[in-house]
Amino acid sequence: MNVLLIGVDRSGAYFVMDTLRHFEIRVEWASSGARVLDGLGAYDLILLDLGMPDSVDVCREIRARGEVPVVILADGRSESDVVAGLEIGADDYVDKPVRPRELVARMRAVMRRYRLAGVPAVQECGAVVIDRRSRRVAVAGEPVALTTKEFDLLALLATDLGAVVGRRRIMDAVWDPRWSGPTKTVDVHVSALRRKLGDTVRFEAVRGVGYRLEQVNRDRRAALSSP
Repeated sequence: MNVLLIGVDRSGAYFVMDTLRHFEIRVEWASSGARVLDGLGAYDLILLDLGMPDSVDVCREIRARGEVPVVILADGRSESDVVAGLEIGADDYVDKPVRPRELVARMRAVMRRYRLAGVPAVQECGAVVIDRRSRRVAVAGEPVALTTKEFDLLALLATDLGAVVGRRRIMDAVWDPRWSGPTKTVDVHVSALRRKLGDTVRFEAVRGVGYRLEQVNRDRRAALSSP
């Protein structure tokens, strides 16, 4: 995740940056919004300090220029500024002083909402049906029992069929940014999904990067199963 932190005094900025880097989140700092508004497309999320004099105007301009999610940092003293920020398009807010795990959790929640925007609650991938509301999966109408992590992994890869999802993003979204165990667990869960879903979908490992999920049509499945 590439994050831009706008505003905050120097010492506060260093604290937030060190916090996010501890969670392996890439972050840059800009003391004001005017210098960076033209380069917002390079970032996945904006952290905006409401203590900056023109913060509400900057938030409005960010929202006018695109769909980069914005989380505002508020000192708790001005409810009207928080309300104004949310009303003009900020996605969430976090009180200062920042509590590291809360900040990261709220950022991740905002990113999940953006990634799922436009993704149907019930998605068909060939013979596989993924119901995100009930967290159920069926193949050719027959329910398939998945563990929590297996479902989360399948749902993540299915959000953009054919696109490669990196291991780091998989670990952040399905496990935890501070996961200290082996990333081999991703391979183990993919293998389990392959066994349970058979040849109805294709999990392709992209060496050194991650995995992509592809739909397999009926004709291709027949060809693969023929002697």
